[in-house]
Amino acid sequence: MKRNTPLAGLLIILSVIAAWNLSEAFEVTLSKETPVQVFFSPQGGCTEGIIKTIERARSEILVQAYSFASVPIYRALLRAQERGVKVALIADKSERTEGMTPIAILANAGIPVYLDGKHAMANDRVIIVDQQIVMTGSFNFNQASEEMNAENLLILDSSELAAEYRKNWHRHRQHSEPY
Repeated sequence: MKRNTPLAGLLIILSVIAAWNLSEAFEVTLSKETPVQVFFSPQGGCTEGIIKTIERARSEILVQAYSFASVPIYRALLRAQERGVKVALIADKSERTEGMTPIAILANAGIPVYLDGKHAMANDRVIIVDQQIVMTGSFNFNQASEEMNAENLLILDSSELAAEYRKNWHRHRQHSEPY
């Protein structure tokens, strides 16, 4: 189910997230007009919200994913690449498996895929689009998260927030290995 949320509630959420790791904490002030979409699963449209946002991408999509097995999302990323959008993905080291997994398909299609093995778990769930939109939450990019799990997804339209997430993406890219 998609809902709009008041900015005050969002600021509380972002403050809690920042407090979890004060060594990399940042402060971003969002305006009251900052567009925010909220999705809840199961059957809440998280995958559809992600795909619609990817379909609007014009220049860049950066993904950080603990689990990446969503066929509809990887197909949307491939279509974005075909439109000329720069796509790159960092996944947890556990995504190195045999066979034609979504990660392998993306890598074979020429999308740069990296595996983050520096941490016990690279437990991120983030997509940054066009240096403007951040998608994040508990939602893993897989079918179970859409159909069975209790999950959430925020889609935030903020260049300031996207800049901080891009910096974090690039910090993790520096220590990740090519797939």
